[in-house]
Amino acid sequence: MELSAKQLAQILHGSVEGDPEIIVKSFAKIENGRPGQLSFFANPKYEQYVYTSKASVLLVNRDFAPKAPVTPTMIRVENAYSAVAELLKYVADQRRTFRRHRGRCHIACSARIGRQVYVGDFAWIGKKCTVGDRTHIGENVYVGDGTRIGKNCILYPGVRIYPGMVIGDNVILHANCVIGSDGFGNAPRPDGSWEKIEHLGNVIIGDDVEIGANTTVDRAEMESTVIGNGVRIDNLCQIAHNVRIGDNTAMAAQCGIAGSTVIGKNCLLGGQVGVVGHLRIADNTTVAAKAAVIGHVRRSGQTLMGSPAIPHPTYLRAYAKFKQSGEE
Repeated sequence: MELSAKQLAQILHGSVEGDPEIIVKSFAKIENGRPGQLSFFANPKYEQYVYTSKASVLLVNRDFAPKAPVTPTMIRVENAYSAVAELLKYVADQRRTFRRHRGRCHIACSARIGRQVYVGDFAWIGKKCTVGDRTHIGENVYVGDGTRIGKNCILYPGVRIYPGMVIGDNVILHANCVIGSDGFGNAPRPDGSWEKIEHLGNVIIGDDVEIGANTTVDRAEMESTVIGNGVRIDNLCQIAHNVRIGDNTAMAAQCGIAGSTVIGKNCLLGGQVGVVGHLRIADNTTVAAKAAVIGHVRRSGQTLMGSPAIPHPTYLRAYAKFKQSGEE
């Protein structure tokens, strides 16, 4: 990356205060900025660093009124936090390399590969697969027969996609995540051993989804496991068979969602949340870290805490009594 303040302002639809020709080559936090770097100021608690920053360029909100002289060239934008996210995406897109493929990968003759697709070394794309334009398939990725992958996707090295999966547009799958493995279905036999239940469904992932490294999304026993549009799933999560996750829901690392549970839209799940199977969780539900949801959540907009998870106000009252009992 090597951009002038003027170019940055054009990309971000901002205005320059200072030297429009000053060049930046990298990013830094506002407290660590150095010459040649770009920082941003969006959180009021970091305002002290605005006046001491040595960064060359500083993104600020359009309505920011400095209380002291500011050394960096400022670029005023509507929302500095959103602007830096947009800029990071712009730089990442510029760095992406497009090529058809190298000789050290396998693409089945019946696969349909779009324009400007990158296929890395030792990747495998199976029969009758479809890969959309400008998708990046990294090294050692496996794409099973009949899988459909949309446009502008990024599959980082080591991703495994089982046959028959459906991936939307603008999807990011981080290293070593697995899409479409069998669900954990076993029926007890009379002698106490287990009979494996075959899973013949698939996984459908919507548009603009990001799934973290080493996360697994199991195929459905029948029909589909569904990840809605705009969903964000962190690293090391487990999404079981026949789960349905609503649009724009986000979950932090090490969450586990058991089979056939339906999670609504715009929900937030903290780290290590566990949800038992066959539940329905209403839209706009927030579940605090390490909570265990064992029953239906029917009312939208609640915040749950604890194990078993209960509404936040109830949890605080119960916790106050718990603390008091320990002091006696």
